[in-house]
Formats: sequence, structure tokens, C-alpha cells
Amino acid sequence: MHYMAGYDLMETMRNTNQFMGAAVKAWASYPMFSAIPNPAIDWMAAWGEVTERTFERMVVKPDWGIHSITCPDGRDHLVAIEKVIERPFGDLIRFNVQNRDVPKRKVLVVAPMSGHYATLLRSTVKSLIIDCDVYVTDWHNARDIPVSAGKFDVEDYTLYLVDFMKKMGPDTHVIAVCQPAPLTLAATAYLAEEDPEAQPRSMTLIGGPIDPDAAATDVTDFGRRVTMGQLERTMIQRVGYKYAGVGRKVYPGLLQLSSFMSMNADRHGKAFRDQIVRVAQNQASDHDAHNRFYDEYLAVMDMTAEFYLSTVERVFKNREIARNVFTVGGKRVDIGKITDVAVKTVEGAKDDISAPGQCVAALDLCTGLPASKKASHVEPDAGHYGIFAGKSWRNNIRPLVLDFIDANAARPRKSRSKAAE
Repeated sequence: MHYMAGYDLMETMRNTNQFMGAAVKAWASYPMFSAIPNPAIDWMAAWGEVTERTFERMVVKPDWGIHSITCPDGRDHLVAIEKVIERPFGDLIRFNVQNRDVPKRKVLVVAPMSGHYATLLRSTVKSLIIDCDVYVTDWHNARDIPVSAGKFDVEDYTLYLVDFMKKMGPDTHVIAVCQPAPLTLAATAYLAEEDPEAQPRSMTLIGGPIDPDAAATDVTDFGRRVTMGQLERTMIQRVGYKYAGVGRKVYPGLLQLSSFMSMNADRHGKAFRDQIVRVAQNQASDHDAHNRFYDEYLAVMDMTAEFYLSTVERVFKNREIARNVFTVGGKRVDIGKITDVAVKTVEGAKDDISAPGQCVAALDLCTGLPASKKASHVEPDAGHYGIFAGKSWRNNIRPLVLDFIDANAARPRKSRSKAAE
């Protein structure tokens, strides 16, 4: 009950701030105040508007907002989001572009489960839909998943990816962004032994912590400083009575958000002060740069406690992927068994989350893969977000990834059976 109280206290604080913002905005918007213009009233209304929107977004799952695209034929085509596989902790969804020829490139974008929804990759997905048949892992908010659905840790996550890849077939090209890169590598290695014909044709790993010790960051330093007991006591709470997952142990999204914000507190503080000024001066809009960014950034989701703790312990502390000793169901997953899946790594020179060196370590682990099937790229002047969204992705990285996919689209398959091995 102590942990439920903590969870509900955070939600109460969020709710209170949202209410205060709405109340101040409504009060300062009374028509009578317009009779005698008063800048202080305008500033209060602006503060209320920004505050209400900020705290409201924290519990809202953003919409993909991809309703149509313009295809090479010059026509606009509607986009329908279809659930290909539905599971308690995440779905495999497809962006089905209506009335167009299905592109030859079939791409699975593996979204992070690290506090934000898969919609964080909206711009990445939009840039790929034009040329690719795009599928995405759409992870669910743990607070909405009943305890009866069971646990979900790094092994379960890996098996989800295995099932998704099997469903999509061997002509798939996988793009894993950030946190899922190590487990995507493990899932592919798992298939290499269990069902080699289901392996994807290529795998692009973007800014992922394959070997966290290859280059230190604040994230890796934090993982080294704290013990698992400290993490469990300070970070884990039980979902309160407001949500369907009542009683489930989680790493709360609101707690994660406070960590995200504290890493760049000065920058975020300035951004909100500037937005209040813009609102007061009628220079802001519902979809301006500030709102587009923070509507997504502030929307956070709870992670299951077992997934968060096993990620820290097994991927960061014990470095099971980096040391090639990761196990699923008690059986070791040997990354060296990957022999014909082309692997490319992408890193940002100024990435302060997964620093250069952490992701490219994947290539050394693929000991069974010929050099011709390996590639790497370091994007100059790009930070963590820039390597999968923004100008660096659009102008430089995306074309390289598509070229890599095309170069490995017709990879011949070797027919192997487990009995023959």
C-alpha cells in the first residue's frame, strides 16, 4: 500500500497542477478584465494555458497523426493503421497506405520502451512510409495492463520481437532505435538458431547501448553508482486505483519524466518561460515548435518493474549482450550464430545518451558475419535525437539506411535444419 500511495501522490500532484493551470486560465479570461487592459492578467492567462497543457499531456497517449501521404504518383493516399499482432504488452502495427502498390522494402521499426510511446518515432516513420511498407512495435503503458497479464521482462521483450519477425517473414529489414538495439540483436541471434529462415535480411541499429562500457555517459555512470536494491526501493511503485493495472509494480512514467527533465533543467525551464511570453503576446499556436515537441516529450508511459530492473541489471550492469552471454529461457543466445543478416550501426558524434562506441560494438559480436555484411556510420554534430529524427536523419542517415536495405534486399538464403547441425 505504501507504493500505491506514492504512485497516487504523484498523480494527485500532476492533477492539481493541471487544475490550477485551468483555473487560472479561466479566471484571467473573464470578459470584464478586458475592459481595462492589464498586462499582469494577460501573463496569468498565459501561465495558466501553458501549465494546464503541460500537465495534461503527461497522461495522454499521442496520436500518430499520419492520415495521408503523397506518393510518387503525385496523389494523396490515406493511411490506415492496422494491428497485425495484438499482445498484452505491445502490438505489431502496420501503416497501410491505401490504393498504392506495396513497396518492395518491408521495414520493421523497433521502437524503444524507455518511458515514451512509440509515437516518439513519428517523424522517422513518416519519412519511411513514402518508400517502404512500414511496421512498428507499439508498446503499451504498463499502468493499463492488468496484473493478470503476468510479467514482462527483457526475455519476454526479446520473444515478442522474435514473434513479430516470424510474422513479417524473411524479407524484412529491421531498424531498431536506441534502447531495443541490444534485444533486437539478441532476437535475431535467437532466430539464427531456432528458425534461421525467419531472420530478417538486414538489421540497422541506431544509437543503442550494445556495450554500455565502451563509452561512458551519465546514463551508464548512474547504472554503475546505484545498486539494484536502491533502484527497487526508490524507483519502483505499484499502480494506484485509478488505472486498470492497479497493483502492478512499475517504474512510473512521471518519475521517469522528472529524470529526463533534470538532465537539462535549464534548457527546459527557458523553453517554458519563452512559451509563456509567446502566449501572452499572441505569438504562439496550437501546433508551434514548442507544443509539437513537448506534446510528445511530456507524454510518458509506465514500464513494468521487471523490464526496467532486468534491463539495468542484465544489459547495463552485467553487460550480458556485450559479453555474449545473454540467455532466454535458460538457453544462451549466441550472437556469433548470425551469419547472413547484414548489420549496420548508426551513431551520433555528440550523443550523450548512447555515446559513439556503444552501438558499433555490435559488429565485433557478429563473429560469424563476413565483413561485407557489416557497416557503420557516425553522424557528425548529431545528438541522440538527431540520429533518428530531424535534419541529420532526413538528409544524411535515412538515405544511407535505404541504400543499405537495397544492397541487401536479395540476400540468398542457406537452407539449414536443426537436425543437420
